[in-house]
Amino acid sequence: SPSKKPPSRGLLHSLLCCLCHKDSESPPIKNNAPMLVEKNGSLSKVSSSLSFLHMISTFTSKPLLPQMESSDAGKICVVIDLDETLVHSSFKPVHNADFIIPVEIDGMVHQVYVLKRPHVDEFLKRMGEMFECVLFTASLSKYADPVSDMLDKWGAFRSRLFRESCVFHKGNYIKDLSHLGRDLNKVIIIDNSPASYIFHPENAVPVVSWFDDMSDTELLDLIPFFERLSKVDDIYAFLTQQRTSS
Repeated sequence: SPSKKPPSRGLLHSLLCCLCHKDSESPPIKNNAPMLVEKNGSLSKVSSSLSFLHMISTFTSKPLLPQMESSDAGKICVVIDLDETLVHSSFKPVHNADFIIPVEIDGMVHQVYVLKRPHVDEFLKRMGEMFECVLFTASLSKYADPVSDMLDKWGAFRSRLFRESCVFHKGNYIKDLSHLGRDLNKVIIIDNSPASYIFHPENAVPVVSWFDDMSDTELLDLIPFFERLSKVDDIYAFLTQQRTSS
């Protein structure tokens, strides 16, 4: 099982992995590292507030997203992770790969074999109809951008954000939603790694990591949930209610 393989420090690690060395008392954190980390980790210690410099940058830096398109006015912004949320990638040949992406690393072209999560097509099509969808991955754009080109047939992603848009915090690349330039009351993040959204856990809809289970229905099961969410005015009240009832 790919989920039980030890972490690799090879090319795919540098290409997709957001995991850096942490102190010995913190367990490894999986953060967008397809195939390379045995399972999703969890933070043993998470700061409840950002550093002073980080707070300053939140107010002074240019927003990551452009102005919202008029056709999306009033819609919730849904930030969607890529690796092990929508796809799983590997340098090892996969006979049933949905597509193969050539990526140049250190002057050599390597083939990345990409598997699509079951029902991802239906999921992205419906999400693009209801929300302002943004791809946000801590993987490198040289890999993630062509994957997105092949994956998003309907133009569901209005914008794409990559590793350089993350905040490096305590050895991890974090997706700081306050940098998007959107009202946090109208922002949701879908991600398989809790480390990715430690600054805004109240805005998160977690998903189970996916590797190669073709019977998986996680994305299909989420569609009715997001259909209800698209109609609410207060995302926090809705998510709290869902967590309480589940």
